[in-house]
This record gives sequence, C-alpha cells and structure tokens, in this order.
Amino acid sequence: MTTIILEQFKINMEKRGVTVWFTGLSGAGKTTITRALEQKLRDAGYSLEILDGDIVRTNLTKGLGFSKEDRDTNIRRIGFVCHLLTRNGVIVLVSAISPYREIREEVKGKIGDFVEVFVNAPLNVCEDRDVKGLYKKARAGEIKSFTGIDDPYEPPLNPEVECRTDLETLEESVNKVWQKLEEMGYLAKPVAV
Repeated sequence: MTTIILEQFKINMEKRGVTVWFTGLSGAGKTTITRALEQKLRDAGYSLEILDGDIVRTNLTKGLGFSKEDRDTNIRRIGFVCHLLTRNGVIVLVSAISPYREIREEVKGKIGDFVEVFVNAPLNVCEDRDVKGLYKKARAGEIKSFTGIDDPYEPPLNPEVECRTDLETLEESVNKVWQKLEEMGYLAKPVAV
C-alpha cells in the first residue's frame, strides 16, 4: 500500500502541464476529438480541464463580437487561462477555431508547454457536417465575418499534429494526439511488465 502511494506521489510530482490546442474550421471535428481524448485521458487516470470555444464565449468572453480584434481578445483570454492551468501541472484541452496564425503563435509563446493540433477537413466536408446550419446562414449573408466563408482561416504552418478528419477515423485522430503527447513527455509511456 505504501509503495502504491509513493508511486502515485512520484507521478504527481513529475506531471507536466500542457495545453493541447485544437484549431480548425467550424465542423472540422475539434470538439469531437477533444471529447474522445478527454475520455481516454480520464480513463488512464489523468485529470484535465477543457475550454471549448462555444462555452468560453458564453462565460468568459461574453460580449465579444467576431471582428479580428474581438477574436484576438477571445484567444488571448483563453490563452491566459491555459497559461495559469498549464504552469500548475494541468492538462488543458482547447477546442477553438482560432483562425489567425499570429495570435495562436503569440499564445503558444506565452504558454510554452503547448501542442498545436490542426484539425483539418476541406470546407465542403465541414459544410456537409454543419449541424447548426451556420455555413448555410453565412452563405445566405445572415452571418457576417464567418470563418472560411467571408473571413479567412490561416492554417498552422508547423502544427505538432495534423488530424485529417475527412480521411481518418476518430480513433486514429485521437491516437495521433496521444502518441505526440507521449513522445513529448507529457504522458507516461506504458511500462512493459
């Protein structure tokens, strides 16, 4: 019993926080991958926090619009919370469109322990998956400055992971992220017995 407690204490002391930032178009699969990874991490005994773009906009950044300045402010606020959690050893999963490369790089630089995951699917696939009807409204002019339609999405140049959700299964995408986190030392690799 004492050995188990000491081993758990050792694991907790060695635990490194990390922000895993899922970026991509609306409908690309960011939230789906985030939720599946969350379950896998919890099943393995990791504690973590999730910051989903839609939920954050309702609670943390309410009142911000969709101008470039407001979007940058939104990402900076999410990044600030991630920085606090990450430096205290927490795994943070962020699911946010975060369309502008420069602000993602700024946040990455401040956080340090940061894994950028580009959730990549072609625009037509994202439109086909659009359960909220947002693309249809944007195409009809009912929503202005919609990312991918009349506002740009700047894909990452060198993401740590790229998930091609139009070409791979959810399990394959989750495993890619998991393996990268292991490789970078954020997750303990299984010990052969």
